[in-house]
Amino acid sequence: MRFAPVLLALLMGNVCAQMPGLSLENLPRPSTPPPERGPVVPAQVERWRQEGEALEHGDGVPRDPLAAAQLYCRAARYGDPVAQYNLAWMLVHARGIARDDAQAAHLFNAASEQGLEQAKNMAVSMGEPRGAPPECLRPPDTDPQPIVVAAPKGGKPGAWALPPPPPPPKNAPETIVNFVKLVAPDYKLAPHLVLAVMATESNFDPLAASPKGAQGLMQLIPDTAARFKVGRITDPVQNIRGGMAYLRWLLAYFEGDLTLALAAYNAGERAVERYRGVPPYAETRLYVRRIIASINGQRSHPYDASVTPPSPVLDLWRPPPPRRP
Repeated sequence: MRFAPVLLALLMGNVCAQMPGLSLENLPRPSTPPPERGPVVPAQVERWRQEGEALEHGDGVPRDPLAAAQLYCRAARYGDPVAQYNLAWMLVHARGIARDDAQAAHLFNAASEQGLEQAKNMAVSMGEPRGAPPECLRPPDTDPQPIVVAAPKGGKPGAWALPPPPPPPKNAPETIVNFVKLVAPDYKLAPHLVLAVMATESNFDPLAASPKGAQGLMQLIPDTAARFKVGRITDPVQNIRGGMAYLRWLLAYFEGDLTLALAAYNAGERAVERYRGVPPYAETRLYVRRIIASINGQRSHPYDASVTPPSPVLDLWRPPPPRRP
């Protein structure tokens, strides 16, 4: 629910009164936090958000809206939906920081896409986000760069030397393993990649169903099933083939970058393009890390360029061509 202008002015008058020297016109703007040192675990992200909440509300510590916003930003980059919502609320209501409806719309949208109920109505009321996502929703600097940035000279990312493939997951049924080994080459996919995706998606349960409507071994949603000509989404053979067709397409679209292709398999290719990398969803970030780890850290995969033209977003990462003398 939005505040009426008069009520908002009264609230902001109280905020500014508590912060001498500030007015609505010169409220501070939070800055993007510096790169983290070392890996960031979910418990750390939750701690940033909790510290931000304490600073925002003065719970046991002096109120410091700017520090709260910067901690929310820090957690938002790693996919914490509550931090995304809290920062958006501060921005849209100028709660001790400068108002910025454009950033708030992106943040409400990201939290809504992760299923946060209180963010959904706000995302609708703010409308479609415009412009590039704010820095608080960009992939953290410590995340691996898209492989197109460091493609081998004269070669394509998908042609990189690959680590040795892992054995099939221990709980993978033999019939499924044999079928994937037989059929994956038809889609120019490594069987161990298909099995890793299947293990993460459904744990090899052909009856698996998600709250979002994904079904089967490869957890296809109806739109994706129709897109890749899957007649019966509950049929294990058709389901696996449909998932393979989608993986083949994504690898071509992202030129063999497994990080981007896997993020798109989980969250959709448009989300990857909109956020210019792995979307700021906790589930998607964990999904990508889990699969990459299970295939011995492999981050590239050969791809068939004839399947689809590449994503235009890849051009944002390509190094500029050398200048002619």
